[in-house]
Amino acid sequence: MIPYCALEAMMKTGMDVFALIVPEIKELLSEKHFTGLKNFLTHLHSMDIAEGFQYLSDPEMILVFKLLNTKKAIEVFESLYLEDRRYLLDNLNNEEAVQILNEIAADERAELFRELPKKVMKKFVGLIRKPEVDEVNRILKYPEDTAGGIMTTEFVELKQDMTARKAIIYLQEYYHPGKTEIISSVYVTDKEHRLIGSISLQKLITAPPDMSIRDVMDPVESIKAEAEIPKEEVVNLFVRYDLNDLPVVDKEDRLSGTIHVDDVIDEINKMDTTTMYEIGKMTPHKGKEINYNDATVLDLVKRRAGWLIFLLMFHFITGALLKTYEHALTTVIALTFFIPMVLDTGGNAGIQTAITVIRGLATGEVTFKNARRIVILEMTAALLMSLIVGVFAFIRAISLQQSVMVAVTVCTTMMLIIILAIATGIFLPLLARRLGLDPAALAGPITTSIVDIIGLIVYFNIAKIFIPCL
Repeated sequence: MIPYCALEAMMKTGMDVFALIVPEIKELLSEKHFTGLKNFLTHLHSMDIAEGFQYLSDPEMILVFKLLNTKKAIEVFESLYLEDRRYLLDNLNNEEAVQILNEIAADERAELFRELPKKVMKKFVGLIRKPEVDEVNRILKYPEDTAGGIMTTEFVELKQDMTARKAIIYLQEYYHPGKTEIISSVYVTDKEHRLIGSISLQKLITAPPDMSIRDVMDPVESIKAEAEIPKEEVVNLFVRYDLNDLPVVDKEDRLSGTIHVDDVIDEINKMDTTTMYEIGKMTPHKGKEINYNDATVLDLVKRRAGWLIFLLMFHFITGALLKTYEHALTTVIALTFFIPMVLDTGGNAGIQTAITVIRGLATGEVTFKNARRIVILEMTAALLMSLIVGVFAFIRAISLQQSVMVAVTVCTTMMLIIILAIATGIFLPLLARRLGLDPAALAGPITTSIVDIIGLIVYFNIAKIFIPCL
């Protein structure tokens, strides 16, 4: 067995500790040396154990999970993929499963129940404690892509007539290790639970003991979220105000829950994954990453085939255009040589701009109020880039073909394509946002296809102008 001092050193270097000790774990399991394995697991980080389950068979995963103490089992469970959570729930007895479900964070419980089959969810709803059921229901009544859908209902309410000393005593009595979401800030409400202020724990601890909460609290009018707002707006609030947590209120301004920064980081990862997959022409499936450890052939096909078929329809148009200009291609064969260069460069310029605008829309940097300035900025840059790329295209064409007219055709086309591609990259995301669609889903995959179609039309029409024989 690897000594703990060596284990600690490996942790500090960021090594995949669990992968290195899998042989030892399997040996202890086969020898049924459960006491030694249980002690050894206490030295591993919960996240390492959760990620390490991929190296174990399903029966081994169940055995290892049952050897964890309650606190670590809950932490590991919260870090697992949904499929592994469901497998554990299916293979733990009711008492073990209910203990986990009662103690995990409210938002984690709600996220799990949202994905479970209704029959399984009803089973566990009938087994767990009523307060936990009420917490789940308060979250599940909101769509999962809203602030209410990702909040936790575990928070601390203080009253403004409390002193700092009384508030700290109240916090000590209320807090227990399972409620990890409350350690950054506490909130001040009136008798109707309407939110009127917040206090960071640091500020509360350093306040004079007899000072009233109303004198030490901070207003939250500008930094709170209504439960119905999209989670993208929640992310923007965290980024803009550098928050650790955010209170969530209902329509009557009553405190409903809080969102912690670690939950927002999860949402940012999902949003980034969604955008990346959509731009990469794959179905994002709610931001769920493709994990090769449990992915199936069917998963990959379902994610990719739909977009490939959809975009293939655009290329039918490209083929029809080439057929239309067949005479030009057979008359001046040299035109064919530059089609890939023209279309690829235009597509690259379009997608560069589209990605920049899509990100700006996601972060709130791009809005319809400043759209005019952004259009002017991008189009001015487009003019300069078209000149630069046009010169390089002319040099390449003249060196390859020794025909001034062909080189002028390629150069002029390239300049126009750059301008049109950048314009497409700007306006498609803005149009998608105006129509209430996801800009990454609409603009990302389609930009290059539209630029290809426009590019061919521009290319052959310019060729007709500069090459007399056409």
